[in-house]
Amino acid sequence: MISNKFSGGLGWVTIARPEKANALTAGMLAGLAATFEEMAQRSDLRAVILTGTGKVFSAGADLDEARAGLALSPDWERLSAAVAGLPCLTVAALNGPVAGGAMGMVLACDIRLAVAGTRLFYPVMRLGYLPQPSDPVRMAALVGPARAAMILMGGQKIGAAEALAWGLVDRLCDDEALLSEAEALCGDALAASAGHVAAIKAMIRPGRTG
Repeated sequence: MISNKFSGGLGWVTIARPEKANALTAGMLAGLAATFEEMAQRSDLRAVILTGTGKVFSAGADLDEARAGLALSPDWERLSAAVAGLPCLTVAALNGPVAGGAMGMVLACDIRLAVAGTRLFYPVMRLGYLPQPSDPVRMAALVGPARAAMILMGGQKIGAAEALAWGLVDRLCDDEALLSEAEALCGDALAASAGHVAAIKAMIRPGRTG
């Protein structure tokens, strides 16, 4: 339910549980975290594209497993830290809505592309959970504290056009062009050395934690 591949310095990570809106089970969450941790050890990796299968990027935690404790798993923070810690370029290609804890890995990417049908929401206030510690920090860095409060405290669902205006996503793409545009954005990084990519990323994001 998680697929990954590597070619020419480019890694692809795809969430593949479309029959359940790519909702994450405990196994999938741990698998995603491990995948990105393993990627960090690849000396040839210069860019990574993260996407989903079908019409939804991810609905967040599988509801049954969330009720059983998945919503409180440390693997959510482990995953976003692994994405943020990659020294290469990271691009989230949002093929549709993204909700709840799945926002963490998206916020941790360097660039976010989205199709017009994308909506972003994080209903922690209504569900009675706290967001993962790094998520509000990254969100507020992108959109400001008031808009972060609208999402995390006001429960607002942010459509693609509004997300673009806020800076929550960086570019809108046609559905059929999403992955090709994501790959095109990686072109300069793939033509450079891994060390050069890492050096520029470190200048943009010192410590690679934001």
